[in-house]
Amino acid sequence: MSPRELTYDRRRLERLRRGAVLVVGEPAVFWVEGPGALPCLQGLLTNDLEKPGEHSLVYGALLTPKGAIVVDYWVFREPERFVLIAPINGRMASVDLFQRQLPPRLARVSDATGQVEVAWLVGGQAFAALARSSVKPVPDTAGRTVALEYTHGRLLLGLAHEAAPFAAIAVGPRTAIRDFARLLDGAGVEAGTPEDAEAARILAGWPALGAEIDERTLPQEVRYDEVGGVSYTKGCYVGQETVARLHFRGHTNRELRGLVWRDGAGLSGAEITASDRQVGTVRSTLALDDRLLGLAPLRREISVGDEVEAGGRRARVVALPFGSEDLDG
Repeated sequence: MSPRELTYDRRRLERLRRGAVLVVGEPAVFWVEGPGALPCLQGLLTNDLEKPGEHSLVYGALLTPKGAIVVDYWVFREPERFVLIAPINGRMASVDLFQRQLPPRLARVSDATGQVEVAWLVGGQAFAALARSSVKPVPDTAGRTVALEYTHGRLLLGLAHEAAPFAAIAVGPRTAIRDFARLLDGAGVEAGTPEDAEAARILAGWPALGAEIDERTLPQEVRYDEVGGVSYTKGCYVGQETVARLHFRGHTNRELRGLVWRDGAGLSGAEITASDRQVGTVRSTLALDDRLLGLAPLRREISVGDEVEAGGRRARVVALPFGSEDLDG
């Protein structure tokens, strides 16, 4: 697992907070189709794919039998197939898991990584920019999707829920993504970089595979309850027993928290201590001109408002997502 560090100046931060930015990339993408695709995926994903119905966008993860996260996905449920979007570092784990757990006669998997692109619309004005753009139609509410037919290909567009680090996500051929970007350009959406998406992720307190999520991480340790990544009513899935037991009868030993330092020097990977006891490790940082923000799973006895030490410097523990008081106060 590698800590993630990002240096981000105030000008870019204000563009992200007050504007709208489109970031295009090539994460891992899989298509799953066949007569048993829905029940097979329903028995694997932490969230409910059945209840939202077709044309829905759902976030969840696949777990080990002991309940640890293997890889997380945004899932488009379309009438003819499912489109799963995962971090690129989760591609091989996905291939291995699908080969072992999805019977081909029921659920056929195609690895579309590199064949399509994904665009994330981020920023404080992202929803408003999408609404006033020439992109039509758009989904009518969060968690819903539409298919857009362009001259150069078909695009799927989904609206994310409020806790997500982006407002909308689109997937399709590179040519269709370019058509989509041109329609947004007239609404004041600026072209962004992966750094903009990473800054939005950290500000939202959203866990990342390989940073906040490692091979031992349980969903509730990284805010899956808060971000809507797990269902407690859908029935059985791999790892469900551990997740349900924690929810109904126990608690996690760690919780993902935010940290704020009053200077911008980086220190991802540093041990975090309180009263001379190690309570966590800094996993991701966002260095601004005058302060440093961090994400860290902390021992549950550490509360919001407490002070801890990391890299020889004092930091304040804050609730996630980061608020204006954390950025401006």
